[in-house]
Amino acid sequence: MGQFRNQIDEIFLNGDSDSIKEALLEHPTADIADFLSKSEVRDVIEYLSLIPHSESGRIVSEINRDTQNELFERMDRFQFAFIFENMYSDERADFFQELEKENQIELLPYLEKSIREDVIVLSAYPPETAGGIMSTDFATIQEKMTVKEALNKIKKDNPSSKMIYYIYVVDDRMIMKGIITIKDLIMAESNDSVSELYQENFIYADVNEDREDVALKIERYDLVAIPVLNSLKQLAGIVGHEEAIDVIQAEATEDMEKFMGITPSDDEETYLETSSFQHFRRRVAWIVVLAAVGLISGIIIQKFQNVLEQLIILALYMPMMTATGGNSGSQAATVVIRALALGEVEDSKWLKIIFKEAQVACLLSVCVGLLVFLKINFFSAAHNIPHNISITTIGALIAAAMAAQVISSAIIGAGLPLLVRRLGGDPAIAASPAIATVVDITGLLIYFTIASLSLSL
Repeated sequence: MGQFRNQIDEIFLNGDSDSIKEALLEHPTADIADFLSKSEVRDVIEYLSLIPHSESGRIVSEINRDTQNELFERMDRFQFAFIFENMYSDERADFFQELEKENQIELLPYLEKSIREDVIVLSAYPPETAGGIMSTDFATIQEKMTVKEALNKIKKDNPSSKMIYYIYVVDDRMIMKGIITIKDLIMAESNDSVSELYQENFIYADVNEDREDVALKIERYDLVAIPVLNSLKQLAGIVGHEEAIDVIQAEATEDMEKFMGITPSDDEETYLETSSFQHFRRRVAWIVVLAAVGLISGIIIQKFQNVLEQLIILALYMPMMTATGGNSGSQAATVVIRALALGEVEDSKWLKIIFKEAQVACLLSVCVGLLVFLKINFFSAAHNIPHNISITTIGALIAAAMAAQVISSAIIGAGLPLLVRRLGGDPAIAASPAIATVVDITGLLIYFTIASLSLSL
């Protein structure tokens, strides 16, 4: 990328327009878009003026939103309309949807009728639905056509190369009938009927279906693209595998942020582009709330202050107890949330899920408990405990508390996401910071309750 940018910079400085045009057309769109996104807007406008509108629209589709907005502001509306019309339909609709109403009204008169109608329809769907990410870049044919007629219709529709693998068979009212691949059409005889070639059984998505479910369908059935139908079973658009990848990445980022107690952001700014204050706003809510809840831990320690004074050794293992509980709960939450996200389990089987995690936690508790017992018995000084209690008894009690903490933390870690899911929320919300705070509280209760029993024996 550095070599490419240096090459373009050198060509541009020399003023060789033909070389600039050739370089822009020959390099991959992603590299060109990345280069233009980091260039001055006046340079971007000059670059784009050297290439056809069909190519400039393709490139502008992949540059970042800030550069797109600057182009819109700096360019004449009439000039920008040519680029806008050649953008990918889904990117075009997203850009239009984010414009101010006044700017939308300014741009619409310069667009062709078909483009204007397409933009208005696509931008009407919520961005988190299939309709919000679908594209109208596809080709349709009718079952009554011959192969020759179908190929001519495909040429007329002129879909992009990345969307031409599937051809969609519809009737006169655009009701979906089936799917045929371009390969099947090319390999068939020109006089063959489409009705004999297409597949009637196909996977599709509804326009109002959640975009994450659509992406999972594409992944599960290994599809290049999936048709999107409206309530009348008419073909409204398609979602390609590239959009599915973007959705999966966006959802994974959002889940990771929720998992770590960070409020998800709607903008596409990178870490360094996001201001410190914006980072603060996204993190402060969870931190303050969990810190307030964490005050309960201090109340518990104060309540058992006399126990702690008599058994100073308890203080040595409190950090290990809280850390182990947090790790156990986070592990359980991670595997359960992942299983829910991938559809491997259903929240209706919550009892079976918790029982499985409890089984795993029991095995883990044996390892942790044994480690603590051996450490206390062989490496802890006996003068840290009252003379009427043996070091073996203390070791056994702390080991039992640690084991109980591992088991309870795993149950909490598995149970909280399931509870949130049952209540209609996102399981990722009940994740790492929340679980760590809850298991700290329950862990201290278990720890000091068992320690109190040792003093009463």
